[in-house]
Amino acid sequence: MDTEKYKKEFKILAIDGGGIKGLYSSTILEHFEEKFNCLLSDYFDLLCGTSTGGLIALAASLKIPMVKISQFYQEEGPKIFPKQSVLWLPRILGKRVTLRDIKQVLYRGKFSDEPLRKAIENVFGNHKIADSNNYLCIPSYTITEAKPWVFKKDHHELDRDDKAYYVDVALATSAAPTFFPLAEIPYYDHKQFIDGGVWANNPTLSGLIEALRFFVGASKEFNSIKILSISSLSVAGGKPTGLKRHRSFWNWKKDLFETSMTGQSIFSEYFMNQIQKVSEVDIDYFRVPTADIAREQEDHVQLDVATPNALRLIRGKGNDMGEIYKKKTEIASFFLNKKLSNVKDYG
Repeated sequence: MDTEKYKKEFKILAIDGGGIKGLYSSTILEHFEEKFNCLLSDYFDLLCGTSTGGLIALAASLKIPMVKISQFYQEEGPKIFPKQSVLWLPRILGKRVTLRDIKQVLYRGKFSDEPLRKAIENVFGNHKIADSNNYLCIPSYTITEAKPWVFKKDHHELDRDDKAYYVDVALATSAAPTFFPLAEIPYYDHKQFIDGGVWANNPTLSGLIEALRFFVGASKEFNSIKILSISSLSVAGGKPTGLKRHRSFWNWKKDLFETSMTGQSIFSEYFMNQIQKVSEVDIDYFRVPTADIAREQEDHVQLDVATPNALRLIRGKGNDMGEIYKKKTEIASFFLNKKLSNVKDYG
C-alpha cells in the first residue's frame, strides 16, 4: 500500500510574538499569499499566534489578506508605540533614559493600550471567536487564575471561547508586562490577562498538543501533522562577559522580558526538531527563522520601536526572507492542497 497516498495531514501555522516586529512575520506571509495566490485561512486547519503573532493569526482566521496586516503595522505602529522623548540624566545611570523608561519602572507601565485597542477595533470590529474560519490557539496568561490560558475556536467538547470578542482576545495575548496595562475581559467575569509570551512566545507546542489531543492519531480524523512556524525578528541576544552581576529591574529593563521570550522560542525549536525523530505520529515541521541583524541595527529591532527607520528595516528584512523562502519546496508543500478540516462542523 502506498501510505503517502493515504496521508491525511492536519496543517498548523504558528507565529511568534514580538511587538511591532510582527511586521517581519506578516511581510513574509504576504509573500506566501502572493506567490501561491491564496489566503492563509484556506490552507491551514489550525492557526496559532502569540502576542503580535496572535493578532496576525486572528486576522488570517477572518480571511484578511496579509498585505492589509502589513499596512496595519506601518500605519498604526507609530501610534501604538509613539516616539519617546529622551532625558539626559546624570551619567551615573550609565545609559540613555526616556520618559517612558521612568514610567515603565515606576508608574503605570510604558504605554497606554487605548491606541492599540482603537487600531484593532478597526481591524476586527465586533467579530467573535465563533466567526473564525479556522481552529485557533492564541496563548495568554491569566493573572486572576495564575495559569496559562489558550483562547480557542470551540470544537469537540470545547465550548468556552466562541462568544469572546476578537478585540479582547487580541489585547489579552499582547498585554506585555510593564509595556501595556493588564487586559480585563468582562465575558470571563473580568478575569485579567497578560501577554502569552511569558510562557509561549513561540506557540508551536500549543498547536501540536491541540492537534494530538483532538485531531491526529489512532481513531482520529487525521494521521499526520504538518507545521509551518514563523519566527519574529530578533537580535542575536549574546552579551559580553564581565557584566554587572547585581542587576536591578532598571539594569534589566526590556532584556528581562525579551530574554524569556527568546529562550522559550529557542526551546520550542529544539523540542520540535527532536520530537519529529521519536513520535509515532508523522510530524513534518519547518520554521522560517529570524534574519541576521547587524550590531548597528539592534536599536531599531525592538518590540516597541516604530520609527520610520525601524519600520523600513523590519519591512526590508521581511521582504528579503519572503523572497528567499517562497521559492523553497518546503514552503510550497503547505500550499499544494487546501485544508481538509471544516470548523463549521463544530459550530
